[in-house]
Amino acid sequence: MKEKKRRFETEVIHLGYRSEKHDNSLIPPIYQTSTFTFANAEQGEKRFAGGEEGFIYSRLGNPTVKILEERVAALEKGEAALAFASGMAAVSAVLMTLTKTGDHILCSNGVYGCTFDFLQLLKQKYQIEHDFSLMDSMEELERKILPNTTCIYIETPINPTMKLVDLQMVAQLAKTKGIPVVVDNTFCSPYLQTPLSLGCDVVIHSATKYICGHGDVIAGLAAGSKDCMERIARTVQKDVGGILSPFDAWLLLRGLKTLPVRMDRHCENAKKLFMFLKDHPKIEAIYFPGDSQSPDYSIMKKQMKKPGGMISFTVKGTKETAQKLMNHLELIKIAVSLGDAETLIQHPATMTHSAVPEKDRKKMGIENNLLRLSVGLEAWVDIKADLEQALAKI
Repeated sequence: MKEKKRRFETEVIHLGYRSEKHDNSLIPPIYQTSTFTFANAEQGEKRFAGGEEGFIYSRLGNPTVKILEERVAALEKGEAALAFASGMAAVSAVLMTLTKTGDHILCSNGVYGCTFDFLQLLKQKYQIEHDFSLMDSMEELERKILPNTTCIYIETPINPTMKLVDLQMVAQLAKTKGIPVVVDNTFCSPYLQTPLSLGCDVVIHSATKYICGHGDVIAGLAAGSKDCMERIARTVQKDVGGILSPFDAWLLLRGLKTLPVRMDRHCENAKKLFMFLKDHPKIEAIYFPGDSQSPDYSIMKKQMKKPGGMISFTVKGTKETAQKLMNHLELIKIAVSLGDAETLIQHPATMTHSAVPEKDRKKMGIENNLLRLSVGLEAWVDIKADLEQALAKI
């Protein structure tokens, strides 16, 4: 019987799990095992040869992890997904699979600090080059794509400048050249944005963030076509081994159930705090996808359900002014990461992007007085009051 098409809020709770296959347990069990037994030697041979489906060893597949992967694949509108031990394990596995020595990666004009470091590693060890592009027009993209470009890698919104990239436009051009487009969708989650439905080929998450939502798991996810995910699973994931534990997969399944409810609150709070901060006399500039005055606003309206829960802003002053503001906060926590119930603030130039050389940070738009705010689930008036009292002291 064909399954009915249900809304995201329903699918995020039910997809990929059949309780009757697990002794009618309402909640997916944690298969906390390293290996799986075979009925006989012949069955073991068949499974290793790929002639019979079934579990072998948890580095190669685990029932709890598989439920998570199937759910995420469907939510991201992909054919398959893979779970990893961290967001960077997902990023590195995808990029290593799509490239070889002598290839070139074209990146959005700004990436997470550790992604930047990994690109440097690929260049130094394997002669895989990379360049950054504004990706603001077909013409600019055409100029930046080289004969040896084998991957286009995008963050949108870009961390931490909140710049947006028109995914449909990039995917349209990339398809004419046979270049896969990879999108880090961490800032949006599949609730706000589904890059695969816009023509992109692979979507990546640091599942540590919104998908988990509770700050208690380090994890990564990738989704795309069945062929691409099988290629990654057979090679880099299997042999490098950055796989997710069953317990962490179970925690992510739990976190996913409340993703729509949480994201609605994150977005609602962020919009109200943006309205408060945008005209504050001590704020120099503010970056938020929901800013109707932003040149990227039309892109947000086209490809995102809502503007998200992240705000970046520069204070009037220096690095020390920004740090002074952070130090006067009482409710808001100074911490990297994002997407937690708690509101978090960090200083990208000295924290998440500290590994990026200053000249490159400047090109990305990361100034020393820039702060990134991950808006939490608290009452927005309490977050506002904390920002207000701290701003009054700088």
